[in-house]
Amino acid sequence: MSSLPPITRNLLIANVVCYLLQTLLGTLHIDLTDALGLHFVLANDFRVWQLFTYMFLHGSLTHLFFNMFSLWMFGGLIERTLGNRRYLTYYLICGIGAGLCQEVWQTGQYFVEGLHEFDMVNTGTSLIPMSDFLNLWTTIGASGACYGILLAFGMLYPNERIMLLLPPIPMKAKYFVAGYAAIELISAYGSNDNVAHFAHLGGMLFGWLLLRYWRKQRNRAASFGAWPRWDEPARRPSLMQRIRSWLGMPATMRREQPGNARHTATRETDYDYNMQKKADEARMDEILDKIRQSGYDSLTSDEKRELFRLSRK
Repeated sequence: MSSLPPITRNLLIANVVCYLLQTLLGTLHIDLTDALGLHFVLANDFRVWQLFTYMFLHGSLTHLFFNMFSLWMFGGLIERTLGNRRYLTYYLICGIGAGLCQEVWQTGQYFVEGLHEFDMVNTGTSLIPMSDFLNLWTTIGASGACYGILLAFGMLYPNERIMLLLPPIPMKAKYFVAGYAAIELISAYGSNDNVAHFAHLGGMLFGWLLLRYWRKQRNRAASFGAWPRWDEPARRPSLMQRIRSWLGMPATMRREQPGNARHTATRETDYDYNMQKKADEARMDEILDKIRQSGYDSLTSDEKRELFRLSRK
């Protein structure tokens, strides 16, 4: 947890704490879902703030685990890419957008199925008023926001490979995300599993719209670092540029002035200079390979200092 950037770490903690609070209050017969879960917009219990609070509630430990696992797996990288404030904005907008899409879907379902024409509903065991039935249409969970994070990973790092569990084969992130979206779309129309599939799709939709909007603000691009463009591979920044962005360093380093170059040449022969340059490049490649395999946080203190030293040359 200490190696995670602050927003991702605090989101993980907040979701776990809220689940523990749900469980504790549940033993006292107090259901937080009634007050903080996202109710259907036409239900009596709907409140606007539920579009925010529903993201921090979960229906089971399994539900919590899979959402937090995806947040832990991808959230840190996306936060380092976007920056703390922009990442938090992205997460919340994806979650709120997911809730809005779920509300739109439920509204369509309400009118298409003709539920607005009835005052009572037969649940199979009893007749209940329509108002009570609509209050049962409640959405909870961080899935929409987490699907937005997954979408961001596919857009920002489309060619990074993800190892699947079943089958155990590597797959590029852009295909992995596209496959997930297709599965959600098919499930939304072809299953009745009590899962808010349109909320998942809504989180991805709002994430895509927001990332596209930010990419068009070219004059503000420097405020959140250079990131790869999925539609312009030629403009994808190098790994070294991304490392410098993570470290808060400028994307390109200032070259030595001619006077400094002449001064260096007087101290070292061309042969010694070239040999040292090759050694530095080889060492830089070793450090970057370690970052590719295990991430920046896997570097030792000496390796981080060496990375700073080499990147300033």
